[in-house]
Amino acid sequence: MKPYIIEKPALPKNFAERFLQIESGKGSYVYDKGGKEYLDFGSGIAVNALGYGREDLAKAAYDQMKKLIHVSNLYTTGPTVELAEKLVKTGNFTAVHFGNSGSEANEAALKYARLYAKMKKGPESVGFVSFSNGFHGRTMGALSVTATEKYKTPFSPLLSDCIILPFNDPDSLKTIKDPRLTAAIIVEVIQGEGGLVSLSEKMVKALNEFCAQYDIILIADEVQTGVGRTGSFYASDEAGLKADIITLAKPLAGGLPLSATLIPAKINDLLHPGDHGTTFGGGPVTSTVALSVLEKIQSDGFLNSVKEKGLFLDKELKKSLKSLDLQGDILGKGLLRGLKIPSLKPESMAALMNTCQDQGLLILRSGQNIIRIAPPLTISENELQKGVTILFKAIKEII
Repeated sequence: MKPYIIEKPALPKNFAERFLQIESGKGSYVYDKGGKEYLDFGSGIAVNALGYGREDLAKAAYDQMKKLIHVSNLYTTGPTVELAEKLVKTGNFTAVHFGNSGSEANEAALKYARLYAKMKKGPESVGFVSFSNGFHGRTMGALSVTATEKYKTPFSPLLSDCIILPFNDPDSLKTIKDPRLTAAIIVEVIQGEGGLVSLSEKMVKALNEFCAQYDIILIADEVQTGVGRTGSFYASDEAGLKADIITLAKPLAGGLPLSATLIPAKINDLLHPGDHGTTFGGGPVTSTVALSVLEKIQSDGFLNSVKEKGLFLDKELKKSLKSLDLQGDILGKGLLRGLKIPSLKPESMAALMNTCQDQGLLILRSGQNIIRIAPPLTISENELQKGVTILFKAIKEII
């Protein structure tokens, strides 16, 4: 059965002209409009952490929608308050700003950091530091600290006072001319779009010490790694990064749009009504579903199962590389993995993704030629094994 493809829908040309039209999903699988089945190794770009067709999430949303869908941030609701209380307990935080996307979460983080720095260190302390191959979003502020020039050039000029340093190069911090003028450093623990490279121990240590020395707000962008993706609730905690702010989004509400910017008391104590806001962020429906997601992810044994499945996936990938006598590197942690095969050229990635799709597997890419694997956290080992088999069959055909 061929994939069900729709051509040139009424969507902007900044998207593709051809789309696989997906109709439904169950567990780790989705089904297109023609009924073809696909094992999903992408989970909606690391969003559908609990898989598809979840009756529990659907019921939670339905029950809440019958009572109340929206009230704005002029008021609040029980689910919003409960979710905020649960999230601030996950670290050294006192408040959470809810939004709708990862870009919004990072925009809020940058605003809070700049406000803090200007009030504590002076009006000229407005600079932002980020790193090569990093991706933090496509809104103007988040784009300003994103490294990829092709995303930025058409929309320049962006925010000034932003510098991009080499990732995992502790010595690069010494090139900052006047660290006192830096408001924040934003970093991904594992670069989701930038090749699945992880922060090194040396870089973690250098960031912790540098930010503490100059009172710089350290922002951990955990839009893709947070809420259990790596086998820990926060990848930054596992890495030892002492982040002041953590940003979350993708899996937080199980597929509904919700983001969170978690802030400490030293920032929250400086805020006044109107400093920031949101109309839809943290609404009662998305908050209710997020509570169900957190209950599952924080249940006994769940995160350990993600770690175990991550190790199983790592083993299967290594075994398959060996069987085809291919050189390759396996990157990332838990169920956020990258597969780098030097003989797989960037120009072959589209063909590989299409071949996998034809054979019933959905995969992602990262960087130029990294295969990104981010399945639902509920996927089984048998499904992981099946997906790896399809993937390497396609790789064999392409290479």
